[in-house]
Amino acid sequence: MKILLCIQALFALAGGLFGPLYAVFVEEIGGDLLTAGSAYFLFALTVGILIFFISRWEDHVKHKEKLIIIGFGLSALGFLGYNFVFEQIGLFIVQIIFGLGEAVCAPAWDGLYSKYLDKGKFISEWGLYESLNYIIIALGALAGGVIAEFFGFRILFVIMFIISIIGLLISFTLSFKKRL
Repeated sequence: MKILLCIQALFALAGGLFGPLYAVFVEEIGGDLLTAGSAYFLFALTVGILIFFISRWEDHVKHKEKLIIIGFGLSALGFLGYNFVFEQIGLFIVQIIFGLGEAVCAPAWDGLYSKYLDKGKFISEWGLYESLNYIIIALGALAGGVIAEFFGFRILFVIMFIISIIGLLISFTLSFKKRL
């Protein structure tokens, strides 16, 4: 459970660094509010459609840890992808990659986390996850603003990618621990 929380915290931090700055970046690549809304639409629609089908398939997958690795790997690819976004179509592609990563990872992550919960503390342990997630996102938002202000978006994207790679590397321990 601690490994799952650690991985999620790192990916929440990477995403949180950029979250509130998203619209500014969209404007920087020549987009507008419609572009920002359309990009998020593509992310959410991709997750919404794919998670419905993927989660049903994941119920029958033996090693859910591998799905978490694949999902976080796709998300890391998305963070890297931001460095290559110079126009709107690139942004749309990156958002679809993030949507695919979320659709693969979220059901498996939730399933494994639920499996390790102490049934007597079910709500408080989900509360731990929610609390950690929002605090990390909050810290990320503040840090992301500082980094983007002083160093620019490209450095921010590199930092986001590095954080996500650390999380991805840690996620491999899920598969290793399963075999012990």
